[in-house]
Amino acid sequence: MNTKDTRVILTQDDLIDQFKKCGLQAGQTVMVHTSLRKLGFVVGGAETVIRALLEIVGEEGTLIMPSQTWKNLDPSTGVHWEEPVEWWPILREHWPAYDKEVTPAIGMGAVAEMLRTWPGAKRSDHPARSLAAVGKHAAFLTENHDLSNIFGDGSPLDKLYQLDGYVLLIGVSYDKNTSLHLAETRSIFPNKAFTEESSAILINGKREWVTYRTQAVEDEDFIRLGQQFDKEMNIKVHKVGNADVRLLAQRPLVDWATAWMDRNRV
Repeated sequence: MNTKDTRVILTQDDLIDQFKKCGLQAGQTVMVHTSLRKLGFVVGGAETVIRALLEIVGEEGTLIMPSQTWKNLDPSTGVHWEEPVEWWPILREHWPAYDKEVTPAIGMGAVAEMLRTWPGAKRSDHPARSLAAVGKHAAFLTENHDLSNIFGDGSPLDKLYQLDGYVLLIGVSYDKNTSLHLAETRSIFPNKAFTEESSAILINGKREWVTYRTQAVEDEDFIRLGQQFDKEMNIKVHKVGNADVRLLAQRPLVDWATAWMDRNRV
């Protein structure tokens, strides 16, 4: 059977109906990770997905998505793996400074990139790990994103936790679940490491290459963690179009994941 036989076509009304059946409701604050392609053929693409989600959560709700710019890191970290080592000094000297109004999200998908530019969107100041949000709590979630404290207490992820928010995984699995990095900062696993990262930043209107110390994060065990979380917590996997969808309360997820890392990371 070819691809054309298995695809589905989805309108905004279809998405609203199906996301509501997943448990999405008015007033929720939701971190969204999505693969547009996995849904099927969405009439209107990324714009339609965002319109559907905003229609559901309403004026009292908020959408937040990663808008990371991780190529604005030192080439030695591997983010420019396709370029020769000889170019690294040029990249360090000339990579554009992060401008939250202009700098596009990198590798976050079409839906996240569109949310970044949505009317009224707010975006955090981190030059490599920013998040963008639209809705009631957008300013609170994105303000004061510390250079070194990327995912820990006081970060956008922690603020989502404070708001008792949700995580919506659309066609992606736990390896894309950024909230698990909050668990990493809280866990007491013994091999926790810190590293220095560097990014181009605008300081008083001038580009500067700034180095900052932060916790090193790792996602290699996120799939295994997620499989055990699904099983232990009896998480229901829904379908929207062709995509597997999970709607997770973030706070119990982070608490469970923190304890899991305490036990399983050595």
